[in-house]
Amino acid sequence: MPEDPAGHGVPGDDDRTVDLSDDFVVLPEQTTDDTDFGWGERRGGNDDWLLAERPPHWS
Repeated sequence: MPEDPAGHGVPGDDDRTVDLSDDFVVLPEQTTDDTDFGWGERRGGNDDWLLAERPPHWS
């Protein structure tokens, strides 16, 4: 173990304990650009209208 250069006996970063049990999120799972809002779409969508207006050959 390296000694404290100032001789104060203060432990360095190597002696520090780090708790890794916390679920710390560095980056989100999904960015706001990858959401409906980010694509400029409105809430609710128009899925019902699209299903009602589909061409007969898609049945």
